[in-house]
Amino acid sequence: MRSSKTSAAGPSSLILLVDDNKMGLAARRAVLEELGHTVVTAVNGVEGFALAQEQGFDLVITDWKMPKMNGIELIRNLREMGYAKPIVLLSGFADHAGMSEEATGADAVVQKSANEVQVLVSTVKRMLNRKAPKKGPGTASSPAAKAARHKAV
Repeated sequence: MRSSKTSAAGPSSLILLVDDNKMGLAARRAVLEELGHTVVTAVNGVEGFALAQEQGFDLVITDWKMPKMNGIELIRNLREMGYAKPIVLLSGFADHAGMSEEATGADAVVQKSANEVQVLVSTVKRMLNRKAPKKGPGTASSPAAKAARHKAV
């Protein structure tokens, strides 16, 4: 029986998890559901893109190397359709291929490894808790920033 608990990231989030490796997909899904999230899965980028067009996901996690549409193509297509929520790219080749957020369009890149679960959990929490994009200098609205601006005037 599944409980309706909340995660450390707050209320349950709706997450799209895309991976062609069924065992990896099942393992990651179990971890994310244990954190209290609702997880929808897809086995390739084409299926993931179709699901993303139908539902409003809070976060997308995608593998890189998949048939039909790889993770980077999925990210590009999601961004082109206006998806602005966080996307995490998973890859066993991330470090060797020099994959970065800038190069892939993802908000975070996670290397598949022995400590992947811990890194993925902390990345998901960080992505779901992140605030609005940082503003440029002089636009901060904290009390300290307001006081500093007031002093400068």
